[in-house]
Amino acid sequence: MATPAPPTAPAADDRSQGAAERSDATAHQLTDVVTRLRRALRTSIRTEYPWEALPMAQIELMQALSDQSPARVGDLAARQRLSASTVSGLIGQLMTAGLVVRGTHPDDRRVAVVELTEAGRGQLADWQAAHQRRIGAALDRLSGQEQEAVAAALPALAKLVEHLFAGSGAGVDEDAGPA
Repeated sequence: MATPAPPTAPAADDRSQGAAERSDATAHQLTDVVTRLRRALRTSIRTEYPWEALPMAQIELMQALSDQSPARVGDLAARQRLSASTVSGLIGQLMTAGLVVRGTHPDDRRVAVVELTEAGRGQLADWQAAHQRRIGAALDRLSGQEQEAVAAALPALAKLVEHLFAGSGAGVDEDAGPA
């Protein structure tokens, strides 16, 4: 009677294929959750705070200006990965609303720069506080273990954001731009 062969370890190709499949599944789930999270935030904040009518592109531009201001239009466009004409249009809308002001660079008066006004800083602070309250209230409804899991995931999510901004996400060639 022949003895059965001992079980063999999966081949390296099988292991890498399994890891790739898990990565694909995680990427799919994360894309879905992030999309639904953004939609839930936008919907809930507008229901609770009707003043919240700024498009996300304008909010993101204001956040960039909050991080580094004053800023040149070209620098903002590069940081936001938008065309200079798109950023100029957003700036025009924000100027009309009194949320940003255009001025000249302190070192080179030929260069135009943009910065938040006091009203813009206030609107952005209100927007951030409202979102923190909404997210905080939702977090409070999670179990302690779920809250810990969310908190534990934050450093990895922050690193994921860095990789995406650096162009190392799937489908992005750092030299050629998005696929």
